Amino acid sequence: MRRYDDTVSVQRGQVQRREAPAHFLWRGQLWRVCEIVSHWVETGAWWQHEEVRALLGAEDIASQTDRGGGSMDALLAEREIWRVEAAQGRLGHRGVFDLSFDWSTGQWRLIGCQD
Repeated sequence: MRRYDDTVSVQRGQVQRREAPAHFLWRGQLWRVCEIVSHWVETGAWWQHEEVRALLGAEDIASQTDRGGGSMDALLAEREIWRVEAAQGRLGHRGVFDLSFDWSTGQWRLIGCQD
C-alpha cells in the first residue's frame, strides 16, 4: 500500500447498513465507496508522553522534557480509520483506500492507497 497524507472531502452515508464514508473527493476525482473492508480507531502515542514515561520510570525523561515532551492533546488524540474499496465512476477504476478521520480537528485525510 502506498502512503499518502492528503486532505480529502468525505460524504458519509449508508454503506453495508452502517453510517460510513460513502463518497470522497481526492485529487479532483470523485470515488464511490463500494465496500467497507475494515474499520478501527487509533490512539496517539501515549507511551511516548513525558508524564506516562515518568510514571513508568523511564530514565531518559530529561531528554524528553528538553524536546518539549508532548501535550495532553497528543495523549488523548484519536483517529478513526476506514479501509474501503472504492470505484471511480460507474465502471471506472477500483482501489482500496485508507481514510482517516481526526476527531480533534474534524478533518478527513487519505493516508493509503492500493490500486
